[in-house]
Amino acid sequence: MPERTALEDILKRKGVLTDEQVSLVKVEQISTGKEVDEIIRERGWATDAQIYQAKAELLGVPFTSIDETDISREVIALIPESVARQYLLIPIKKVKDTLEVAMKDPLDLQVKEFLEAKTGLEIKPYLAVPSQIELAINAAYSAGIESEVRAALKETEEEIGELKKEVTSLKEIEEEIKRAPVARIVSTILQYAVKSRASDVHIEPQAQSTRVRYRIDGILRERLSLPKHVHPSLVSRIKILANLKIDEVRVPQDGRFMIYVDSGEVDLRVSTLPTSHGEKVVMRLLRKGTKVPSLPQLGLRGRALKIIEDSLAKTRGIVLVTGPTGSGKTTTLRTCLEMINSAKINIITLEDPVEYEIKGVNQVQINPQAGLTFASGLRSVLRQDPDVIMVGEIRDKETMELAIQAALTGHLVFSTLHTNSAAGAIPRLLDMGAEPFLLASTVDTVLAQRLVRTLCPKCRQKYKPEKEIVERFKRTLGQLLPPDSQKELVLYKAKGCEECNNEGYTSRMGIFEVLPVDEQVSQLILRRESSDKLEEAARKNGMVTMLQDGFLKVVEGVTTLEEVLRVAQE
Repeated sequence: MPERTALEDILKRKGVLTDEQVSLVKVEQISTGKEVDEIIRERGWATDAQIYQAKAELLGVPFTSIDETDISREVIALIPESVARQYLLIPIKKVKDTLEVAMKDPLDLQVKEFLEAKTGLEIKPYLAVPSQIELAINAAYSAGIESEVRAALKETEEEIGELKKEVTSLKEIEEEIKRAPVARIVSTILQYAVKSRASDVHIEPQAQSTRVRYRIDGILRERLSLPKHVHPSLVSRIKILANLKIDEVRVPQDGRFMIYVDSGEVDLRVSTLPTSHGEKVVMRLLRKGTKVPSLPQLGLRGRALKIIEDSLAKTRGIVLVTGPTGSGKTTTLRTCLEMINSAKINIITLEDPVEYEIKGVNQVQINPQAGLTFASGLRSVLRQDPDVIMVGEIRDKETMELAIQAALTGHLVFSTLHTNSAAGAIPRLLDMGAEPFLLASTVDTVLAQRLVRTLCPKCRQKYKPEKEIVERFKRTLGQLLPPDSQKELVLYKAKGCEECNNEGYTSRMGIFEVLPVDEQVSQLILRRESSDKLEEAARKNGMVTMLQDGFLKVVEGVTTLEEVLRVAQE
């Protein structure tokens, strides 16, 4: 066991503090009487995680970093919310007869004994950062939604189970569901989704319960656990709202309905899927009437912004937006179309599905069952005298060839591809069978993007990163790193406050890389060069990569390093 020394000495041994900083801390501690960790935190010499890791070593207890998404509902249920908040602790894992608990004070034997008596389990305490514990409590217990749903469940428990056996006709079943408290539960689930800015709601049947998860700022978070017997009624209620067949549980179904909230209309796309424990339901929320963000508001700036604006001013060519599902491609295309939308040009879109309505634009919903695919739709669109065409996605050779043909005949074409980088789009099209000379003459710009969560400006915290991280920023950004940051790099981290619902983040923003198909890139396309060669040429001509754009936004305090690495790690 390591010899216990002072906190500052442990931080020095770990390479966090220098000899000079340790001396200054000791002098200030003697002269002011402040706690050592308070002095270090004020000076920004160490992060909370580093300080508490050193404290754990000092106290001889294990340290843990909390991720509330990994804590199961069953574990959370072992300790009441009131106890968790009073003693600032949270259960994190149950292993046989042992419950691992993250605590602000793991040496408090009275609390440990109280928890053992309460749970009937042996308690293994861990030290954790108090702010992390608080965030985890807010996320894991979600008092608001749980209490409202609990009240509805309690109201008439016997009526909310399986549909009554004597009810036989579909009409009677519908009436039964409408009367049951399950209608209130669905309403509460949707209200919470709107309030928490969720993009999707997942209602998932498990072996013993039904789990409700929300995708908030791109991250799935479990917020509710319901009794298993509620599930059939819950799904049936949603099916009635979405105009789906409630007696068909063996095949997937898709539908939609609309709700009205204070912020306006919200369109919900409903998808059901049979699983081994019952039907899973996913509802995607599309807020109507939301203001269209500008390109700078999306996160584009500098040279990348100028290239996109120049592309939008042209009357022919192909503009491609690439990235994985949920990376904001549709929003970027919507912004581009809004910018060029006028009574003087005919814009037609082919989408699957039509997510946002754009006033003055002819939007077509793809319907493969009726024979309306991207390819067949695009063929028809070309006979409608369009100036601008937006194809939701280039999925096959036929669609790709028609898009190229449209660009060759004097149309501006927008579309998306699922590739990891801007340079990767060209080889993907070549693999589909595109002729290099046609791509070189039609593709104008390729934009790749990801979404990162943006820090809450009210509670974000400054910190000085470790030496390795500073070196990584200098290596990645090179001359792009601002002069002030080259002297002393200061970054920001999430904390959490009332303003951001204790998340530490308030919304999302894009990080981008924009590759213009200039003369040099065209020559590489003709030679069928790899995506690495295309990216290398683009970087020499001044292209800022997605990772560099993300790092610049970290330096500016817009987001965190963890967020950028999560979505754009090379």
